[in-house]
Amino acid sequence: MHLLLRRPSWLVFTLATAFTLQSRPEWAAASGGQLLLEIVDRDTGKPVACRIHLVNEAGKPRKVNKLPFWHDHFACPGKVLLNLPKGAYRFTIEHGPEYVVRSGHFTIEDFADDEQHVDLQRICDMSSEGWWSGDFELHRADRELPLIVAAEDLQLLVCGDGNQSDASRQTAEPPIIERLCGRDSSGGGQLLLLRGAAFSVPVAKHEQPSSLEVIRAFRDGNPQAWVDAATISGWDLPLWLAHQAIDSVQLAPQQLGRDRMGADMPGTRPRDNQRLPGNWGAGLWSQEIYYHLLNCGFRLPPTAASGSGESSNPPGYNRVYVYLGPEFSRDAWWEALRAGRCMVTNGPLLRPLVAGQRPGHVFQAPAGGAVDLDVNLKLSTRDKIEYLEIVKNGLVERSVRLDEFAKSGELPPLSFEESGWFLIRVATQVEATYRFATTAPYYVEIGDVPHRVSRASAEFFLAWARERLARLRAIKPALPAETIALHETTVDFWTHRVDTANAP
Repeated sequence: MHLLLRRPSWLVFTLATAFTLQSRPEWAAASGGQLLLEIVDRDTGKPVACRIHLVNEAGKPRKVNKLPFWHDHFACPGKVLLNLPKGAYRFTIEHGPEYVVRSGHFTIEDFADDEQHVDLQRICDMSSEGWWSGDFELHRADRELPLIVAAEDLQLLVCGDGNQSDASRQTAEPPIIERLCGRDSSGGGQLLLLRGAAFSVPVAKHEQPSSLEVIRAFRDGNPQAWVDAATISGWDLPLWLAHQAIDSVQLAPQQLGRDRMGADMPGTRPRDNQRLPGNWGAGLWSQEIYYHLLNCGFRLPPTAASGSGESSNPPGYNRVYVYLGPEFSRDAWWEALRAGRCMVTNGPLLRPLVAGQRPGHVFQAPAGGAVDLDVNLKLSTRDKIEYLEIVKNGLVERSVRLDEFAKSGELPPLSFEESGWFLIRVATQVEATYRFATTAPYYVEIGDVPHRVSRASAEFFLAWARERLARLRAIKPALPAETIALHETTVDFWTHRVDTANAP
């Protein structure tokens, strides 16, 4: 197994810049000064749209008139005139995860008047390598979209509240703007309803209607409907799986913030805070659930959403890259996502190639045979990587510190003698939040047992389904028999999966 690293990719790219500003004529009004800031691509010299975080010495974010602002940042078309009071300022400039972060500081004196250029260095070009990015949930005004999409280098985004016009839906080239058809935030967890007509989600009262009824009503008449589980820890996940009701699950939801972790969403099953404490615990809990799901024979692709406009995140902070090759189209993007040819990230950029194949590929061998695989991987990151892990059937098969691995550049082969799956993930050393990347799974089918079903993972969901059923039975007034029957059927499904499991 070989991991191919480009030397600059795994270093920390944070460059500091300090500006000394020239003075305006002394006869000008003494009310601070101005700075014309131009941001360019280092290789081309052309202006590049970007996101700027600008704060004064008290740490208060600064806005710029007529430029889209959210929380602590604004989008810039590549040139901006900053009219600022006297004082010291700090800034960070970013253009998605594919460019170096530039940060620095400057001081504004009375009468200051200057012009400065900042260049941004590209560390990789994902679309030129066939990887195209998407953000599953954005809540920003239509008028802001052209600039913020350019500033974040997004190719497909799902826009929610505050976006009334559908004119941009008809574009054939990126950026593609999809509309969030509806969002169900019932007691069973949060669902995003995509790729259909606008859908009025009924307000659930006492768990009525059930989340499954909402899904079925949305799919009726929407042949391309896509349902994304925005909360993988939602109480109704065992129900959704048992009834094959969802198309994807979020591994990087909006609760994973750029500089902090958000609170858990309503309707979710809490994690064991002693076993999975802190920021990393929240991120690892989602992955643990996902691995159980895969261990039960389900093949659902992972997704990501920034939630910008609701969360404090910039657009595209959490994003999913889908491999299409050189040509982009809306339908091809969704088809490739369904096939699992994707990677989820809020920082590092993974481009795996296993035996010449992208994630989602199914390797096959006859009964009694084996599958031996060499793994090639390109990795780019702006944060220091703590480790790289290959996860096989839910367990870490190999964990390698990047500094140790860089010395040898080699890993032992990955082998399968039974059906299963594997993926590759990395985590950074950022402490304030959980910043990571993971590929979607690869699958291995050997003989006439294409799906590995783990008894322990099926028991994990059976216990979950039973607890959910007990909670629903305790609701007063009593729920309709039809709703209780749905969850009883779910318990029966997971009981059968435990009984028919073919792996520990």
